[in-house]
Amino acid sequence: MYKVLSYQIADSIDIKQVKTAFKSDICFSDSDELFYKTDQEQFLYIFKYGVVCFLNFPDIAVSSFLQFIAPYCKNPFAETLSEEFEIETNASENKIGYNKIEIIKSDVDVLRLVMLNVSESVALDYYSDQTTKLLEETNYHTQILEKKGRLDISGTNLKKYIGKTLLIKNRIAENLYIFDSPPETWEDESLNKIHNDLSRTFDLQERFRHVSEGLAIVKENLELFKDLLQHRNSNVLEWIVIGLITFEVLHVIFEELFR
Repeated sequence: MYKVLSYQIADSIDIKQVKTAFKSDICFSDSDELFYKTDQEQFLYIFKYGVVCFLNFPDIAVSSFLQFIAPYCKNPFAETLSEEFEIETNASENKIGYNKIEIIKSDVDVLRLVMLNVSESVALDYYSDQTTKLLEETNYHTQILEKKGRLDISGTNLKKYIGKTLLIKNRIAENLYIFDSPPETWEDESLNKIHNDLSRTFDLQERFRHVSEGLAIVKENLELFKDLLQHRNSNVLEWIVIGLITFEVLHVIFEELFR
């Protein structure tokens, strides 16, 4: 029985620097991820989008590596998100349950697929959490608009709010590759079936759709807020111009009266 532990520890990880600093038997690497075999039955998967996944690692080794990789993390989290999954080997057939997969043999490609899907799941937890917070903040301002008939937010704070939303959308767009089938599955029917079954078990596509729809709602509301603020600012400028014109007219009248 193997245990898979995946942690979302930061916004991103510098893959290039980690590859230079960490010396172990590397099975796969590119600009987005690193996959290591660190012992006979121990594997380590590191993703650019801030996730580290361990297979068959003792707790002390997990803690030690998380400390090692911390300097290479951008915006590390005070509290990490995690997900756990089990792999049972030497089964009579490949079978996937709620929190466990049974496999006929512990093939490296199968182990990597499991670790990949667990890591995608914990990443989606993070994006979902961020989207939920944005939606809650959007709903708060919408309720203020309903009650008061005006927005209770400054232009600067709205710009920060828009920036936060766009940042999350960009991060998801950058990491969309994690929701594509790995190349290894394209020509191997067995691997492809395991990958698809894992994706359904973790409900990846549906959860990703919810995140996308949530961000679309936030974006639509932000566009409305921006238009309302622009209209409010235009009204203020109009009153300023009217005030200046009135002042100038009164100034001319007073000059004529006291001439």
